[in-house]
Amino acid sequence: MPAYHSVFNNDTSVRQVGNIGLLPINTKIRGPAPLAADPSQPDIIEESLDLFRANCLFRNFEIKGPADRLMIYLILFISECLTKLAPTPGKPSPGYQEALKLLQTQAVDTFALPGDAGFPLNSLYHPPANRIDADALRSYLTQTRSELAIRLVDRLYPYEQVLGPDGQPTGQVGGRANKPSKWWMSFQKRRWVQFLVAIVPYPYSLRRSVDNHPWLT
Repeated sequence: MPAYHSVFNNDTSVRQVGNIGLLPINTKIRGPAPLAADPSQPDIIEESLDLFRANCLFRNFEIKGPADRLMIYLILFISECLTKLAPTPGKPSPGYQEALKLLQTQAVDTFALPGDAGFPLNSLYHPPANRIDADALRSYLTQTRSELAIRLVDRLYPYEQVLGPDGQPTGQVGGRANKPSKWWMSFQKRRWVQFLVAIVPYPYSLRRSVDNHPWLT
């Protein structure tokens, strides 16, 4: 069974910087991203969240277009966010509000672009052609990361069902879960090297360059 690809790969109207598609998103966060024509339909952020766990299970992935490159980037950012929220000795996972603050900060933190020395997938991504394109890509990714962080936290900390005296759900919705969902956090330690090495011409050089990178370990 093949991995899941983005449904937006065939949209030829999408602007590209390097070979990443700057797809429309549904958001109230200010930035350069085009607004989706139909807000009721899933955007690339929703698609990345929906496919994150499924695609993490595949060992091979063939990039089929600029939307796939954006989806891979966002899935790697999801992995980074899960690592940020993972418990450590003496420090449990944060609650909803603290997690939201942590990931919103993570979203706007300095990050590498394709072509930069710190970018882990330079074998797959073309660098921006000039400074104007680089600034546009950074602004777009910052806006997209920020929106993704909000939606991810909502999924990690779902509203809990109110239980009756008999321990059964009453049908009423209570507050947010006090810790992130184990069904998401179980993917925090999954390695992405195997997922990525099959899609580049020189897998061994990619393996050497990213094997210890924090995004992919």
